[in-house]
Order: sequence, then structure tokens, then C-alpha cells
Amino acid sequence: MKSKRTSYLLVSLQFIFIALLVVHHDMHTPNLVSLLIFLLGCIFGLYTIIHNKLGNFNITPEIKENATLITTGAYRYIRHPMYFSVLVMILGIVVSKPTLFSYFIYVLLVVTLFLKAKKEEILWMEHSSEYKEYMQHTKRIIPFIL
Repeated sequence: MKSKRTSYLLVSLQFIFIALLVVHHDMHTPNLVSLLIFLLGCIFGLYTIIHNKLGNFNITPEIKENATLITTGAYRYIRHPMYFSVLVMILGIVVSKPTLFSYFIYVLLVVTLFLKAKKEEILWMEHSSEYKEYMQHTKRIIPFIL
């Protein structure tokens, strides 16, 4: 039960940090660079969703009972492409009106998503014997880097 509470806490923090950044930027008119960053994150997220099965997707790090490991599309390079997509989209919001507050909240979001990814990986290793091998061939969140 503690595992699920942690998962829900991480998801709650993720949405709180995103909401704080959206509210802080108060429908600020984005510049072209920030809009392009945001749209790239959206496109990457859509590309990721295309390669995932609808019943496989879960907003919490918990693994669904009949989940299957996806290794195509963006999943070929990184284990958590949706987290990467969120980070890129929100970075677009942050750079549209950069403030110390928005950078601070963005860092908290990054930490939250890394904790979420770590928890999900631990659960996947318990769920699937092939996940350890998959981890050796992919990066966690940032393609080719981390």
C-alpha cells in the first residue's frame, strides 16, 4: 500500500508543479522560441503515444497487470519518453517568461519526474525479466544523454 501512496504523491506533485508554472505565467504570450520548444514537446509526446498501447499507459509509476514492455518508437532510445515530453513542453513555458520562481519549480518538477521514473523502473524489474536488458540499451529520460 505504501508503494501506491508514494506513486500518487509523485503524480500529485507533478501536477502541482505544472499548475504552479502555468498559473505563474498567466497566459503570457510566448515568444517564437518558447512556442517552438513547447510544440516540439507536444509532437514528441504524440509520437510516443502512437507507439504505446492504450491499455498499457498509466499516469502513475505503478505497472498495470497486463502491461507489456514497449521498445519501439521513442522507447527504443529512452525508457520514459512521456516524462521527456512533459519536461520539454514545460521548459517552453518556463523560457517564455523566465523567473527565479519558475526555474525553481521547474527543477522540482525534474526531480519529481526522475523519482517517478526510478520507482517505475524498480517496479518494471519486478514485473519483467527483460526490463534489465532493456535498461542496458536505453537512457532513462534524455535521449542519448541520461
